[in-house]
Amino acid sequence: MYLHYDIPSNDLTYAGEASSNVKKILVQLGIDPQCIKKAAISMYEAELNAVIHGGGGTADIVIDKEKIKINISDSGPGIADLELAMQEGYSTASDEIREMGFGAGMGLPNMKRYADELDIKTKPGEGTTVVITVMFDTRHA
Repeated sequence: MYLHYDIPSNDLTYAGEASSNVKKILVQLGIDPQCIKKAAISMYEAELNAVIHGGGGTADIVIDKEKIKINISDSGPGIADLELAMQEGYSTASDEIREMGFGAGMGLPNMKRYADELDIKTKPGEGTTVVITVMFDTRHA
């Protein structure tokens, strides 16, 4: 199954809508709840980063019997220091974003924590692509 979503730019009103829709689909498919949690949290974090830092973007999702692969791309400023950005608590979010309860610096660390595989390609001035893979627990299928 292939799904595509456009991620809005700088509009937190719809942020998380794509990951919420994907979560509902995984529930309907009968995927193990722990796998759904891992996919939903990691996708939500990537989606929010695209909204807050990347000027919006796209989410392309492939679901098969063994896994979900989530590809979120933006054409924002890129991540200047990925190693630093992976540290819990590090954030470049604006004060306005922080006042709304976002930008705590847990996005990338949570993606790493919940994804079975995480691949981040980023270049300053050229945007960021995050590929998250969550393997399904087929023992419950």
